[in-house]
Amino acid sequence: MTALPQGSAPGSTADDTAEAAVAPDITEVAADAETADAETAVERAASDTPAGPGTTDADTDADANANAPTDAARDATPDGDESSTADTTAEPAAPEVSEAAAELAAQRELRARIEQRKAEKEAPIEAGAKLSGPAADLLAAVRAVESGEKSGAAFFAGPPPAPRKPAPTPVATAPVRPRAPEPARTPTTSAEALASVRDVLTRGGAPEALAAQVTGALGEQAADVLGADPWQLLAVPGVRPEQADGFARALLGAECRPDDERRGAALVGWILEQAALAGHTALAADEVRKSLAARSVPDPDTAVQQVIAEGVVLVFQDGVPQGAEEPEAPESGEEGAPPAEPVDVLLGLDRYALAEESLADGLARLLNSPVRDDGSVWPKGGELVRAVAGSGLVAHTGGEAARAESAAVVTAAAAAGLRAAGAAHTADGQRRLAELTGPLAAFTVAGLLSGAGPGRDADGALALDVLVVQDAPQLDVETAAMLVESLPDGCRLVLSGDPGVLGSAGAGRVFADVLAARVCPVVASRLPDPGPVGELVSGVGIGELNQVEAPGREVVIVPVRDAGEAVHRSVQLLADSIPRAIGISAEQTQVITVGHGGSAGTRALNAALKQRLNPGPGRFGGFDPADRVAYAPAPGRTVTGTVVGADAEGLRLDCAGSPVLVPKERVESALRHGWALTAHQATGMRWPAVVVVLPGDAAQGLNRAWVYTAFSRAERHLSVVHGVDQALPRAVAEVLPAPRTTRLAPLLKGLLMTAE
Repeated sequence: MTALPQGSAPGSTADDTAEAAVAPDITEVAADAETADAETAVERAASDTPAGPGTTDADTDADANANAPTDAARDATPDGDESSTADTTAEPAAPEVSEAAAELAAQRELRARIEQRKAEKEAPIEAGAKLSGPAADLLAAVRAVESGEKSGAAFFAGPPPAPRKPAPTPVATAPVRPRAPEPARTPTTSAEALASVRDVLTRGGAPEALAAQVTGALGEQAADVLGADPWQLLAVPGVRPEQADGFARALLGAECRPDDERRGAALVGWILEQAALAGHTALAADEVRKSLAARSVPDPDTAVQQVIAEGVVLVFQDGVPQGAEEPEAPESGEEGAPPAEPVDVLLGLDRYALAEESLADGLARLLNSPVRDDGSVWPKGGELVRAVAGSGLVAHTGGEAARAESAAVVTAAAAAGLRAAGAAHTADGQRRLAELTGPLAAFTVAGLLSGAGPGRDADGALALDVLVVQDAPQLDVETAAMLVESLPDGCRLVLSGDPGVLGSAGAGRVFADVLAARVCPVVASRLPDPGPVGELVSGVGIGELNQVEAPGREVVIVPVRDAGEAVHRSVQLLADSIPRAIGISAEQTQVITVGHGGSAGTRALNAALKQRLNPGPGRFGGFDPADRVAYAPAPGRTVTGTVVGADAEGLRLDCAGSPVLVPKERVESALRHGWALTAHQATGMRWPAVVVVLPGDAAQGLNRAWVYTAFSRAERHLSVVHGVDQALPRAVAEVLPAPRTTRLAPLLKGLLMTAE
């Protein structure tokens, strides 16, 4: 069977139930493309339903209205290029701290360290201020002699100093298997604080159900903060400017004006937070001004200058646009010399600026530190092994087959007597890595940061000489900064991944920036992904939707006329056709679609699939035992599993053999049925068979990275339920993901040029 001829719509199907291709009825817009425009928590609460955390990949259904009740809490599963702001506080750790709580604690510790380091750099240095012990005594003696208080001979008659104690030898603990992911517990809030916030919300016409979220975002003094500045309501994830304006009008009355400085400052912060949801760590000042003008701010220039003066945002100047080569400067006096390029002025929030600067410092430190080899001899290996043997930072690119090359670095380093480990983005990636390296050397990135790793040395750094990170494109800037900060001097770091997949759910494009900076060895794999699916995916990666030979029905096209037929065909493929014709069970097949809403989004598909595969009343918060689910223990991370049961504590899941408890207060916001996922949720995972659903109303949500990611999740079989006509080849050939504005690449170049 052939599939996807180049430059044309797919042809006939090999599935025994498929019909001839019919031109689809494209009458709807992309109802649910995963965009950064989140549904609001205020709208959710307005429907008298308790609102959950803010969304990160929210639905943009065609009939959505900014002031109507929505399903924001239900769609809070982070899976898009956007990310939600997780709570950065947690109550005192229980005897066994959850993985997510430990990760948040590590993030707080990192931020404190970064701020302390920044303060130390800016503060005047007092000579000898940080000395202690014999060094401090020696400095005191020198000063005493210089001042004439004591004779120099007085310091030579005493007994010899005690020998220095040797540094403790780091003990490498046995690797610990990562625990099943659990959500971070939110801090407790006093009843008085909640009552005060409810009173302010009621006076402002906002739903009382937002009280817990407001208190979590603004602290115990949230009522006073809102009373003094009603626009601080924008700090709550999901709240939109028009809703904050209405709240301010109710509280301030005639004093509420569009040019209020408080409104301008809150709007700038909100605009930059929305940009972070779309992956940006900073935003051009002109873009911020345009956004302010669109929000009816009378004088955007004055508003920007005001927030800069008040320190609400940080200002950065980068002379060369990202991705462009710096032009050669003309000789002085040369006629016709072009004028100097204007400097790009960027605005950013301090949390992302500090993380990006810390990450750049850490990567430069690894590059400049002599690598730890202790005379060890590396076994002979390929190009990647040789590059890692001689450099503290190496980037490695390639598809699924290339994971074997980066895994070989771990085994080669272990053979050389070095402490080596590998980390992946998901538990499924960890499983595939463990098959190549052994279970004791494979972890998840979250597991390493939460303590389920190879242990720590005396300085608190990871006890590693070599760390290989697979799925590197999924690293956001804050996670990457925490990881690099945890590596000791002399450790080798390998960032390995497929640059064609969708980017991280959080802000930043760490892997792409390291590649663009060209400050370290880059090894490109030459191993192609096998089979017809691999051939198809390789073509998509270079912008070509090629025809591939699929004699074993590895690639099948199922044309559909509308979204209703797309849902019907998807259920038929998963429940009947693929198990019967291909021999892959429904449990090993995953449906992937563009978004959550719409006529063929995850909600519609999961409802139809549940009715066919596991019908039930949904007696546990909408779920039944044996339901297939997708759980988001933290923003940007998705775990798939099945429902086992429920009790007073919450819903109990089985995730690849690991028991997981979802607290009952998080079931509505962090759990959804998982027979159908979005491509962002599926990133980092693979299944024997995949059904990709492309209804007509999804055409505007397609781009090359989305198609590449969705198609490459299949190991043996790929079915494409196709209803977008020529939009698919056009998306592959022409539509690239929206670029992200970041500062890591110029920061790396500047640091290493200064060092040289």
